[in-house]
Amino acid sequence: MILASQSPRRRQLLEEAGFALKICPADIDEAARPDERPTDLVRRLASQKAKACRQMLSQGPADGLLVAADTIVWSPELGVLAKPTAPGDARRTLAALSGRTHHVSTGVSALLLSPTCEVLGSASFVETTDVTFYELTEAEIDAYVATGDPMDKAGSYGIQTPAGRLLVKSIHGDYDNVVGLPIPRLLRALSTLTHHGTGILWPLQNITTAIKA
Repeated sequence: MILASQSPRRRQLLEEAGFALKICPADIDEAARPDERPTDLVRRLASQKAKACRQMLSQGPADGLLVAADTIVWSPELGVLAKPTAPGDARRTLAALSGRTHHVSTGVSALLLSPTCEVLGSASFVETTDVTFYELTEAEIDAYVATGDPMDKAGSYGIQTPAGRLLVKSIHGDYDNVVGLPIPRLLRALSTLTHHGTGILWPLQNITTAIKA
């Protein structure tokens, strides 16, 4: 599989699901269009990343799969919350999220490619998870920012880290989606795209075979 992303979290999720990856980061303009809804934004960016990555390929991957994704943190009141550029940005974002429910939306675009990179099939979707934070004190926010954890993450937190998980009171939806890629839904889409009769567990067969060997 080709992953059109440099995200270490997406890479880890896909490798844990059984995929051997080649990384092909796509450099595109990620600015939102006027009045573009957050879910439309991530759907469009994922599609553009997949197309940009495909154009850079000289041959298709062995399994024919190319996956691109884009994740944002947002709420109707706060809009889209980008990655912080400074600790002060992270503090302000975390204070705004304190005691509130926000949304994490991931747009996914998957292509099935021929050896010559022709598109044989495609699938796309947007997955949204609702995340509710505890009420955070100023001291808690400062301590979390001091770990450095918020600085490379949309919304200024990582639910998968030992410190970041302590901010979260509850989630409604897919946990993996908050990390960066909704693996269960993606595997269902890929299973349909590739006509694998074994369903969502087919990538794990590679791991099982290796362990038995």
